[in-house]
Amino acid sequence: MSVNAELRAFYESRQKQIPAEVRAVMQRAAREQAESNQTESAATVGAKAPTFTLPSATGQNVALNDLLAEGPVVLTFYRGAWCPYCNIALRSLQQHHAEITARGARLVAVSPQIPDESLSLAEKHELAFDVLSDLGCDTAKQYGLAFDLPDDLATVYKKLGIDLHHSNAGHARTLPLPATYVIDREGTIRWAFITTDYTTRAEPTDILKALDTLN
Repeated sequence: MSVNAELRAFYESRQKQIPAEVRAVMQRAAREQAESNQTESAATVGAKAPTFTLPSATGQNVALNDLLAEGPVVLTFYRGAWCPYCNIALRSLQQHHAEITARGARLVAVSPQIPDESLSLAEKHELAFDVLSDLGCDTAKQYGLAFDLPDDLATVYKKLGIDLHHSNAGHARTLPLPATYVIDREGTIRWAFITTDYTTRAEPTDILKALDTLN
């Protein structure tokens, strides 16, 4: 099953469990996000990838330039461990991790959550790749991916028990759009998947095809 087929099945089952008034808030926010056209201003194919140095779940600083010195990089942005769609996507990437590394590439995932939250996520799903903390979404902003949750959606998340104030070190409102990049050794973005729809993600098979074009 493709990751997006799995995500769609989860979405459809989840909708039945969400109260109508909560669903309405989420759907309106999703429409507004789609209409924002933010994806058009995000970093994309042909651009130089903004560099960064971010802490990993284990407290080590990871720099994009250091990774690129060893080979191409697959860089994926996700919302956080609290997001079930992100968890499905990360598990799918883990299932394809060996195929990514076999192509000489390094996979890293970035979210705005604190390292402790990233460590819990990495341990839970046995992730073999680095999970980095982008507090305040500073790196996501450089890629044109950061946005602020609308007030009513932030309130809904809080009522659902999602404590973004804690997990994001006080930056409760700012999240990244889901995005995945393939960056070549020269630091140029060669493939990109960017969406305002958090229920869809890059297909690992498409990432592998993009990596194959670098050889």
